[in-house]
Amino acid sequence: MFDRAVVPAGPKVSGSRKRLPPVRLLVLSLLAGLVPLLGTPATAQAATACTGRPAKTVGFSTGELRVYKSRAHVCAVTIAKKPGKRRTMSVTLQARGGRAVSDKGSYTTRAGPVTVNALNRCVRATGAIGRKSASTGWILC
Repeated sequence: MFDRAVVPAGPKVSGSRKRLPPVRLLVLSLLAGLVPLLGTPATAQAATACTGRPAKTVGFSTGELRVYKSRAHVCAVTIAKKPGKRRTMSVTLQARGGRAVSDKGSYTTRAGPVTVNALNRCVRATGAIGRKSASTGWILC
């Protein structure tokens, strides 16, 4: 009464070569595309500390202060030039007319991130590692 199509079970074999199922082929191609995006853990942490676009970077002898801006927020982080041993690090961020937000402690790689609401307001940031420091002055006005 009804004709049923016979569907072979398993991968198709053509001569001595086997075909990969479409799902496996898709997974392999996605993994191949992701391999170049993988980095070292320190790089990934430094890159994902703040969201937004880079607004200002101030370098100093022991590291650098990075400031990022999104639509309504500004974020800052201090990153050591030579990570490894613990030392005193700090980052402070203040929007004009607001209180300063800071993170200070003994860190190996970075201090922060600290974030303030700064929609249409100037901000200033200061970062320090050991006795060396850097400041932006009032920016993003």
